[in-house]
Amino acid sequence: MEKFTTLTGIAAPLMLENVDTDVITPMELMVTYGFGQHVGRIAFAPLRYIKTETDGPDFILHQPTENPEFVLNQEPFRQARILLAGTNFGCGSSREMAVWAIARMGYRCLIAPSFGEIFFNNCFKNGVLPIVLPRPVVEDFAELARSGGVEAQFTVDLNAGEIVSPAGEKIAFEVEPTRREALLEGLDEIGLTLQRESEIADFQQRDRQERPWVYAVARE
Repeated sequence: MEKFTTLTGIAAPLMLENVDTDVITPMELMVTYGFGQHVGRIAFAPLRYIKTETDGPDFILHQPTENPEFVLNQEPFRQARILLAGTNFGCGSSREMAVWAIARMGYRCLIAPSFGEIFFNNCFKNGVLPIVLPRPVVEDFAELARSGGVEAQFTVDLNAGEIVSPAGEKIAFEVEPTRREALLEGLDEIGLTLQRESEIADFQQRDRQERPWVYAVARE
C-alpha cells in the first residue's frame, strides 16, 4: 500500500447528499467489471455517463458518452486527487469495491461532513484517507475549489493533522492513531500485525509452555 504523508492538489467538489455505494459502483456493472482493471471506469457511472439506446452492457469498455454536467467530468477536476463530498457519503451496502473504484480514479483523500460507517472503514484498508470536517468548512472548501480552478491548491498533511486551504487557512483534523500510523507507513492490517511479530512469537512460546495441550498434534 502506498504511504500517505502529504498530498497537494486541487479538490473536486461533489457536494451531493447521501451518495450511496450503488451510485459509486452500480451492482450490474460491478459483478462484471468490479474485480479487474476497469473498476475505476465504473465509478459514479449513473452520474458520470449518459447511456444511449445503442449502448450494450459493455458500454463502459469503449467510449461511453460522458455527462458534461457531472463535475468530475469537468476541467480542472479531472486531475483532482482530493474529493469533497456531501453528508453521509458512501452510505448503503458494504461493498469494498466502492473504495477501489474511487482509488482507481486517482483519489487518495475524501473530505465530507460524514461518511457511511463501513465505507469509512474500508477507506483505511485501501490507502484512502477519509476526513470528517464540519459541513460549513467543507462547503467553504468547495467554493474555493470552484472559484479558484487549477490554482486552488489544497495540502493535506497527515503528519501535522491539518489541511491548508488555497486561502492559506489551516484546518485541523483527527485520525485514530493506529489508522494514522498505517497510512503513514503504507501498511494494511496484516502489515501492522507483522510489525509485532517478535511479540507474537514470544507469546506463542510462553503459551506453549503454559498450555501445551493446545498445541498438541493429534495422533491416531
